[in-house]
Amino acid sequence: MSYPGILLTKEPAPQTIPVSELPMKVYEVALNTGPDSSSGLATAGFRTAKYLPEEWNQHNYARYHEAFADRDHSERVRIESQNVAAFTAELAQRTQEDSTIKVGERLQDIHFWKSELQREIEDLTEETNLLAAQKLRLERAIDATEIPYSIAMDNLQCRERRLPPDLVKDQVEAELLKEAELIRNIQELLKRTVKQAINQIQLNRDHKEICEMDWSDKVETYNIDEKCGRYNNQSTNIQFHPNTSRFEDSASTPETWAKHSHDNIYRAEREKLASINLRALIDNILRDTAEDLRMQCNRVNEAFAKQLEVLEDAKHKLEHHLKKTLKEIGDQEHNIEALKQAIKDKETPLKVAQTRLYDRSFRPNVDLCRDAAQFRLVSEIEELTASIEALKKKLLESEQALRNLDDSRMHLEKEIAVKANSIFIDRQKCMAHRSRYPTILRLAGYQ
Repeated sequence: MSYPGILLTKEPAPQTIPVSELPMKVYEVALNTGPDSSSGLATAGFRTAKYLPEEWNQHNYARYHEAFADRDHSERVRIESQNVAAFTAELAQRTQEDSTIKVGERLQDIHFWKSELQREIEDLTEETNLLAAQKLRLERAIDATEIPYSIAMDNLQCRERRLPPDLVKDQVEAELLKEAELIRNIQELLKRTVKQAINQIQLNRDHKEICEMDWSDKVETYNIDEKCGRYNNQSTNIQFHPNTSRFEDSASTPETWAKHSHDNIYRAEREKLASINLRALIDNILRDTAEDLRMQCNRVNEAFAKQLEVLEDAKHKLEHHLKKTLKEIGDQEHNIEALKQAIKDKETPLKVAQTRLYDRSFRPNVDLCRDAAQFRLVSEIEELTASIEALKKKLLESEQALRNLDDSRMHLEKEIAVKANSIFIDRQKCMAHRSRYPTILRLAGYQ
């Protein structure tokens, strides 16, 4: 329905037109006062309506204006809603992209510390294995020192079976005692070092476990953040989780989070450095102890060699003296026979004395002594009137000398047997046993 003089457009709501400003024709129709109006008694009942035409028009105009205002407001709200929706969509996309970037940056940080922890775990594992190998070397070295110690103790016990007077505390025994004490000290040092290595291995494993736990947390966190980074608006496994934006009281800060891994790696590096230093110390200990044992073994062997030379020389000298003693015994027996013959034959005392002096001049070394017999013979030459009693007396002295020579012969033979026994013990027992002395590599724990 249209009304003349009124345009219904989408322009802003028009102002209400006062009735006085309406065209006359419209005004007349509205007022029903024209020449063709039907006023009179016949229409009296119809003039009781509640609304007048102008009121009706005003009511319609009000509805028009209200509808126009509502449409205009709705259009503005719609445009604003579209703008807000576009802005919020762009904001949501930009925020989501920024969150994805932040999650990606966080993944890089987690990957960095995860890689550092993994490298530290691998280094600690390798270092622990190397230290365990060094501990095994120490244990082998301890086992290897048991052989030298048994050899030294066996040598000492064997040398206890030497016969007097060779049962002396000589240089060989002193070196053997030094060797036994050195071996015991080295064993104690190696045992203490083994305990230190065991403690260091346990520390390495403890810090490796700490790093592994931290690494495991990093792996789990990396997987979670990687899954979060793959979420997008098309993901099918997303849903509402109320109250998730609230921070946990126990949550760490990026600084404390990084410091935690840094401190774990720092402590692990410190233990790894201590383990490296301990391995170097073990190398030095094993090398030095092996060298000390071999040097002491050489000193003992040299002492044995010198002692054997002394024993051999003494044995040769004793044999030489025995040989001369046997010769002297024969000479003395001949001398006795000569005395008896002199007594028996009563030869000229001078001749007898000169012969005796001549014969006795062949006595060797210290036995060429101006003894009573010598004085007696000289006095016999000076005293040509020596009697037969002097010859008998000399005969008795010669017989005593022969008995003394027999005693000396037995003593020499006994001493030679003692020296032979000592040489047998040192050479056949001790030196033969010492040929099984471990090599320097075995003493260093390599075999």
